[in-house]
Amino acid sequence: MRPSAEEARRLLCQLGEHVRALVAGSRHLEMSTVTGETVADTIYAIDRVADDALLGWFEQHWPAVRVVSEGLDEPVVVGATPAWTVIVDTIDGTRGLMYDKRPAWCLAAAAPVGGSLTDIVAAAMTELPTVKQGASDQLSGVRGAGLVAQRHDLRSGEWERLAVRPSSATDLEHSFSGLAKFFVPGKPALASLEAELFSRLGCRHVFDDQYLSTGGQLHELITGRDRFVADLRPLVMDDAGGLACHPYDVCTSMLLTEAGGVVSDPWGRTLEAPLDNTSPVAWVGYANEALASRIGPVLAELVDGLHDR
Repeated sequence: MRPSAEEARRLLCQLGEHVRALVAGSRHLEMSTVTGETVADTIYAIDRVADDALLGWFEQHWPAVRVVSEGLDEPVVVGATPAWTVIVDTIDGTRGLMYDKRPAWCLAAAAPVGGSLTDIVAAAMTELPTVKQGASDQLSGVRGAGLVAQRHDLRSGEWERLAVRPSSATDLEHSFSGLAKFFVPGKPALASLEAELFSRLGCRHVFDDQYLSTGGQLHELITGRDRFVADLRPLVMDDAGGLACHPYDVCTSMLLTEAGGVVSDPWGRTLEAPLDNTSPVAWVGYANEALASRIGPVLAELVDGLHDR
């Protein structure tokens, strides 16, 4: 019997908590050691810990599922004929976490088998904390039912509900906003486009924050810390490969819409992608509809002009 969407949400939360415990128990490792390459990305030692335990968790807690993950070269069917496709990024933000600079996120979402990004009906993102953190956030939801936001006290084990919402501001002044430009390939073009975008919008005081985690970027938008984020790397890199955003990175993007924000492709259309681990994805997130209406058309015009640069 297929779990309901709400049951799927709860299972995705449990998976995130399992990965968080694995990461916490692996602090003794040299996390930044490169242990391999997949079609999706570079695999570091800390990734291997979580990826190796992934299928075992599904076998024990959620059989009859098709699993897509950054750590798997191909989707894997666990148990009987699958009713769900679950797409997972066990550690999104590995590079920041392995140097203990910034938390990473376990991202997971479920769609009926055969579905795509727009068919995802449940999602959960669980914060993977740095050593000095005393708490970990978890955001989850079922499409159309709103956002569930909780904080877990890592010392006491207690949970508390969080009241979170995206910013209601209608401009970008004195905000953290901008384009993702994490890596050398594509950075000059992205920086130039960002500067032109802000110039056309009349922005003067906008702060840059390169959170090298799509889940982290979504969290900052959902909790009101950022107002606008665009990841356009596939549009400026000839061969984005493992340096681009993939469907597993944006699998929890529906949580931003459940919180009242806006997610789209660079032209303002519905963000769509297959549930695989290779397709490059360009996406844009806005804290609210007003910002999307103001920024979106200008961004789309600039994106259309990229081939002339």
